[in-house]
Amino acid sequence: MRTAAELIALDVEGRGAARRAARETELLRRVLRAFVDQAGPVRVDEIVSAFPAQPSESVLEALAKLDEEDLLRLDAERVDLAYPFSASPTAFVIDLDEVSGQRFVCCAIDALGIAPMLGRRVRIWSWCHHCAAPMELSVDPSGPGPDADGVMVWVGKRAEDERRACDSL
Repeated sequence: MRTAAELIALDVEGRGAARRAARETELLRRVLRAFVDQAGPVRVDEIVSAFPAQPSESVLEALAKLDEEDLLRLDAERVDLAYPFSASPTAFVIDLDEVSGQRFVCCAIDALGIAPMLGRRVRIWSWCHHCAAPMELSVDPSGPGPDADGVMVWVGKRAEDERRACDSL
């Protein structure tokens, strides 16, 4: 539990507004589109080349700022994570379609949010937090399908070295 003073000091509203604004930038949209178009990671030089009118240094600085704001993660010469997508295996796999294939996503909430983000139906594969049984469900832009009846999202407390809190279905 945090005190009111601690919550005010966190500037949750200000940080949230800044993160929402950063998600609307053409740069982050380009990175996310690259994760949709191909399984990541996304090479930094590909991102830089998508903005030929801008100096490469300014694109690199903007990517570093997005990393600092925890909207993506730079790993050497590539972006290996851009919320909601992960280039590394996770417990959450989404199937975009027969052509685009599967992608890893960071957490349960991210998996559920892909369909409205892309405006199309997806399938989610994961396993039960309680019994470890495999599960598969569909989600479209309006929400989970009937095959999700009884499925719950577990929201846990973040560990010090983890960024995500919603890590189980």
